[in-house]
Amino acid sequence: MSHNSFGHLFRFTTWGESHGPAMGAVVDGCPPGLALSEGDIQPFLDARRPGTSRFTTQRREPDAVRILSGVFDGRTTGTPISLMIENVDQRSKDYSDVAKAYRPGHADYAYDAKYGFRDYRGGGRSSARETAARVAAGAVARLVIPEATITAWVESIGGDAIDPANFDAAEIGRNPFFCPDAAAAARWEALVDGARKAGSSLGAVVACRAEGVPAGWGAPLYAKLDAELASAAMSINAVKGVEIGDGFAAASLSGEANADPMRPGAGGPEFLANHAGGIAGGISTGQPVTLRVAFKPTSSILTPVETIGPDGQATTIATKGRHDPCVGIRGVPVVEAMVALVLADQKLRHRGQVG
Repeated sequence: MSHNSFGHLFRFTTWGESHGPAMGAVVDGCPPGLALSEGDIQPFLDARRPGTSRFTTQRREPDAVRILSGVFDGRTTGTPISLMIENVDQRSKDYSDVAKAYRPGHADYAYDAKYGFRDYRGGGRSSARETAARVAAGAVARLVIPEATITAWVESIGGDAIDPANFDAAEIGRNPFFCPDAAAAARWEALVDGARKAGSSLGAVVACRAEGVPAGWGAPLYAKLDAELASAAMSINAVKGVEIGDGFAAASLSGEANADPMRPGAGGPEFLANHAGGIAGGISTGQPVTLRVAFKPTSSILTPVETIGPDGQATTIATKGRHDPCVGIRGVPVVEAMVALVLADQKLRHRGQVG
């Protein structure tokens, strides 16, 4: 299986399977001399870790990261940084039915069609567990971009959205949904509980904002910052859509309504709007970089669904085991990580091109 790496100058490769002995990432291109320890990575993994509330999968994984290379005396050496996260709570027997039938909406059939062979235990590489390695790599990327502050949150679950008037950034860390609206978080408790008890699942939209990104990162045409952010977000398991700035809503606006007017400011232009999401012509403008990411409902559900088996015969499947009733909830730290990885790479490429 190829294509397990992402990035150019700051590049990472993930490895491992959901039910293998471990997951991990190799980060290459990190500048030397940056202070790095497991303690710098662990808080981000803890945010993504399963089993932290009844609203996520009850798989119990400590997700404790180990740095195997690339760090000496507490600082990066400029050589590849190898990160490992052991799997300790696999229950492969839960997937005996998945070996006999494809889960509709999951990658089971597509993997079989491509490779003629698949690891059905938890979905192998198609499992959302792969994202733990991305979050670990993203923690390293944040060291490269100290000027940027990246914050993501859940904007809606099952079509029930937050009220922008109630947005409170401090609220994001106070509830299990990464929700900035306390009233919405209270509603989502019943919503997600209901889906879980019904043996079903819900989709979600995750929004992300990166502040402090200076003007000039990115490049026209084939290295656009927005294109690479979209690619990074779309590479996350269960993501089916990405919007930069106003996204699809921009198609309903007039030219003057969609414009981001500028006035002279003390340190550069002062923007009066940010419909473009902080990116113009593929290059950052100095405004906050904003995007929204759509996660589909989890495909592993207890509700029986029509499908076929590897023999092509009709059957039904109801997936047993421990699964997220809304995978988008734990997608918040993953989206943050992918944004950090793109920005770190773009910063180094910008420095390499213009000094």
